[in-house]
Amino acid sequence: MPPVIVWFENDLRKSDHAALQAAADSGQPVIPFFAWNGGEGWADGSASRWWLHHSLAAHAEALQAAGLQLVIRQGDPADEVVRLACETGAEAVYWQERPEPHRARRDDEIQRRLEEKDIDVRRFAGALLHNPDAIQTGSGGPYKVFTPFYKKFLAEGTPVDEPSGTPRFSDVQATPDVSGTPLEALELLPKIDWAGGIDAAWNPGERSARGKLSQLDMSDYADERDIPSIDGTSQLSPHLHFGEISIRQAWHASSDEDFRRELVWRDFAHHVLHHFPHTVTEPLREEFEAFPWREDSQALQAWQQGRTGYPMVDAGMRQLWETGWMHNRVRMIVASFLTKHLLLSWRHGQAWFNDTLVDADLANNTFGWQWAGGCGADAQPFFRIFNPITQGDKFDPDGAYVRKWVPELKDVPDKHLFEPWDTDVVPEQYPAPIVEHKEARERALEAYQKLKN
Repeated sequence: MPPVIVWFENDLRKSDHAALQAAADSGQPVIPFFAWNGGEGWADGSASRWWLHHSLAAHAEALQAAGLQLVIRQGDPADEVVRLACETGAEAVYWQERPEPHRARRDDEIQRRLEEKDIDVRRFAGALLHNPDAIQTGSGGPYKVFTPFYKKFLAEGTPVDEPSGTPRFSDVQATPDVSGTPLEALELLPKIDWAGGIDAAWNPGERSARGKLSQLDMSDYADERDIPSIDGTSQLSPHLHFGEISIRQAWHASSDEDFRRELVWRDFAHHVLHHFPHTVTEPLREEFEAFPWREDSQALQAWQQGRTGYPMVDAGMRQLWETGWMHNRVRMIVASFLTKHLLLSWRHGQAWFNDTLVDADLANNTFGWQWAGGCGADAQPFFRIFNPITQGDKFDPDGAYVRKWVPELKDVPDKHLFEPWDTDVVPEQYPAPIVEHKEARERALEAYQKLKN
């Protein structure tokens, strides 16, 4: 009996997986497959590769418990999928559609090559609540502002379908003997083990993700989501990015409106990238191509290392380096600081987050950085400049977040914590501010005025 190949990428789960369910329903032998060539387009960064390694290991173990063997190969997925189908005599290849534009184009080409060889192809939705072009304006175009997109989503995109269960496989569907590459040969883990903090903070894999989902309590989400010192957010983003849980599972795990709204923001970011794929490297607002961004490698390094002299910024950047994640409110603060206080291009932040976030997602990362830099869809106006001092006072009022990630400031009194240069208690090893807030704000507004003129 010819086998069916199920090709996995960022959908490393068994439950609520339409392609895997279809393979189970076929009654034929099943070959779960993953190919790796170092990444395409915006390749996975170091933190994401760490996650991918452990997620693949967990997925292989889960599949093995179901009688299947995950076949891993190293090479261009476009070549490896076709090669595997020809080697095994597979009559069909199933996969979950990828929403990123470069992956969608690649998948079209793979489908063409397979169908030329009379191999059936079935592609299933599942990465988003709805396909990126499903929600349209009245004139049939894309949205650039979230609120009308959200209203249209509520009018047309709900209710969201219930997630499906976990497929079962009979003995005759066991994966045939197929050669593959050991996971370790992909060299996803760092050669120098800098990931101890990430390892302590996270447990990749579907089992962990579903456990977290089952304990999800968003009853205080609206009140707590902006306080970085407490676990007021779901922290599901890396599990969603790698598809260890489906977006439908997340949606139905909580009926909290604010939480679900954040899931729709994720769809909106992919909607924008789908319709404006050039925004990966270019601003959506074309006039920002002429913005006078500065080049300052020392300032960029200070920001990356969490040594700007602004405790709220430094706490966020150190949390990122230590754990591969940063609270969303703090992401906005550090992004505003880079683009407005330092006048460094959003592209620098985009690249750094891509390398250091375990949840680095092309659409969300691009959208977030263009939002912060005032040059994207529904962007924060450039003249709105977060004050890192007052942001700390407002969102870390007891200083717990800053004292955790910038421990050298633990003895600074609360009233001086977010501007410690005003006290004699600040230790010598903590840097002075690399820019003065008022001067940096005026410089940013002058640059914006030049752009407008």
